[in-house]
Amino acid sequence: MPMRKANLLRLLPLASLVLAACSINAPKGPATSPTSPQWREHEAQVKQLEHYQTRGAFAYISDRQKVYARFFWQQYSADSYRLLLTNPLGSTEMELKVQSGIAQITNNQGKKYTSDNPDEMIQKLTGMSIPLANLRLWMLGLPGDESDFTLDSQYRLSKVNYSQNGLKGNVVYQSYSDDVIPSLPDRLELTQGDQRIKLKMDSWTLN
Repeated sequence: MPMRKANLLRLLPLASLVLAACSINAPKGPATSPTSPQWREHEAQVKQLEHYQTRGAFAYISDRQKVYARFFWQQYSADSYRLLLTNPLGSTEMELKVQSGIAQITNNQGKKYTSDNPDEMIQKLTGMSIPLANLRLWMLGLPGDESDFTLDSQYRLSKVNYSQNGLKGNVVYQSYSDDVIPSLPDRLELTQGDQRIKLKMDSWTLN
């Protein structure tokens, strides 16, 4: 089915109450070296995670639109995952499935769209620019291919600076969960140009 920009996602204002607390400062503490053995050990532990689930609150804020939703992310393997966005009543607004580089989106009317470029497909269908490949790694507290990053006092990511499509952006980690080992982010915010993406992870399940 040909893709066209549409109101794929309705505003989900109740989730904004959950995300209101996300605008807090990043973890305090002395800067630590990205080459430190403590960071390398933590990074190696996180990289071993291939099967996991996380759920929580999602916000996309730009000059053109604001979208709030509940999200559920299920990672099956390094290149296969499922992202579900729901409204406060629990109804599905969007489901994204990615396997071996092929993405399929199902909207809230049950219409399906397929592409080999999930970022571009979401942009066309929703107007939201979401760097999915990088986001998967940033959600785990990994810098991905980026080398410009800082750590907190616990040798976890505190901030990542990146550039995409000619625009500079950053990821700020606001807090971590110690309920899982290794410790994983539970609040982060991406800022690039006029857009912000906020994620609050309520829980992590590691398989």
